[in-house]
Amino acid sequence: MKFGAVPLAEAKGGIVVHAIRRNGIVLKKGAVIGDAEIDALRAAGVSEITVARIEAGDVPEDVAAAEIAAAAAGGGVYIDRAFTGRANLFAEAAGVLVVDKAGVDRLNAADPDITFATLSPFAPVVPGKMVATVKIIPFAVSATARDRALAAARAEAPLVRVAPYRLRKIAVISTVLPGLADKVIDKTLKVTVDRLTPAGAAIVFEKRVPHDRAALAQALGEAIRAGVEMTIVFGASAIADRRDVIPAAIEAIGGRIEHFGMPVDPGNLLLVAEIGGRPVLGAPGCARSPKENGFDWVLARLLCGLPMTREQIVGMGVGGLLMEIVTRPQPREAAEKPGRQVAAVVLAAGRSSRMGGPNKLLAEIGGRPLVRIVTEAALASRARPVIVVTGHQRERVEAALAGLDVLLVHNPAFADGLSTSLKAGIAATPPAADGVIVCLGDMPQVDARLIDRLLTAFDPERGALVVVPTLAGKRGNPVVWSRRFFPDLSALAGDVGARGLIASYPEAVVEVAMADDAALIDIDTPDALDAVRAAMEQA
Repeated sequence: MKFGAVPLAEAKGGIVVHAIRRNGIVLKKGAVIGDAEIDALRAAGVSEITVARIEAGDVPEDVAAAEIAAAAAGGGVYIDRAFTGRANLFAEAAGVLVVDKAGVDRLNAADPDITFATLSPFAPVVPGKMVATVKIIPFAVSATARDRALAAARAEAPLVRVAPYRLRKIAVISTVLPGLADKVIDKTLKVTVDRLTPAGAAIVFEKRVPHDRAALAQALGEAIRAGVEMTIVFGASAIADRRDVIPAAIEAIGGRIEHFGMPVDPGNLLLVAEIGGRPVLGAPGCARSPKENGFDWVLARLLCGLPMTREQIVGMGVGGLLMEIVTRPQPREAAEKPGRQVAAVVLAAGRSSRMGGPNKLLAEIGGRPLVRIVTEAALASRARPVIVVTGHQRERVEAALAGLDVLLVHNPAFADGLSTSLKAGIAATPPAADGVIVCLGDMPQVDARLIDRLLTAFDPERGALVVVPTLAGKRGNPVVWSRRFFPDLSALAGDVGARGLIASYPEAVVEVAMADDAALIDIDTPDALDAVRAAMEQA
């Protein structure tokens, strides 16, 4: 292909290399120059233009792109019409993308002017999602280069294909131990349903059994006899060894362990097995969370009927570090820090809009303003330091706290919602603090004993990273947060708390049951204030 600047008189038949916009004329890149274009360019004062010319033996960009795309595409893939040297490949069905990486590398090595890009191998796809693209860089390539690319694409055809989801009937068996709440299993089932739905799969067999080899083996047998195509086992306790309860139960009924352990984090404690040719997954603890983890990678492939061998699993290490695992124990922390430090953040910036005018934080009970009652409770607890975030009527709130050993932090953006005050409190928390307990300034019945109960349950080394009080299963405030969640808390926006964040990390949450609902009451209305005042003054 010829390429270069030529006098305008010699430009006929050439391809415009650079778009031209001059004196009212617009010629797009790739346009072919004819007599009309030459006249217009001459009238616009253009005397020279850079063009490309296709020679004998060259293949136009769109033709080459279309041919190479057709050679690379396998089942479940369709190709859009090539345009400007690009041919895009799309998924015809939901499934995972299977890529021949070595073949793709050979194609891309065929000639620098020819490129082929794909999604990551085994990426989940839906109908219509682009999975790959061929791009011819110049306006044409030599037939020799095109032929080399075609040979590379056809050597191990297909280079890309979509393996559609095939397995539909799934069993979920959960083992239980004392202390494992039913709602944890219920939430796990919901998360699992959400994972299966895009694949058109459903849970058709669900059972909860003691964390015991014999009981689990019996349930596995029942699932197989029920005709399920795959079984997922959620253990009440993580698998610690190939001889542990879950693998032992699988082998007890004639199953085979393919592999235990996975170089994907989170997802290390994954077990892949089979019973009678049907896959069985021992789920890691992170599979209870909706966040992506190694379990998702293996589940998607198995749902497509693809094999999941030991070699494939051990090859997942590169790219297998997905994110920080908030529940990962940090054993050195305990050695480095003899005592756990948790700061208290009292949120006292609100406008009390539902009170109809007065600032509820300044309302008195027994001669003390609400905000002072809450702050003194925090000071009487083990939490240190105590940080009070002010906003609305800052001077009056600060005056109500006169003489208390607290750190006052003003939030000038308090009108933008609760999250802004939470961010201000988190930002003021000292670097040495392992976490923070967030107290609401309108909960005067939260006393130091309740705060200390929550702090006692806070145990990052054992995975207790978020601690919430509950009454009859309903969660309330205050909440203890590990420092590992500070970035997530600081990312909140608007007049919202962190309830959604708690829901995203069920494996990190510990609940502390309350016997008295009074402590969990926050004051939003004048009637609520009167009721709490009467109760506290009588006590």
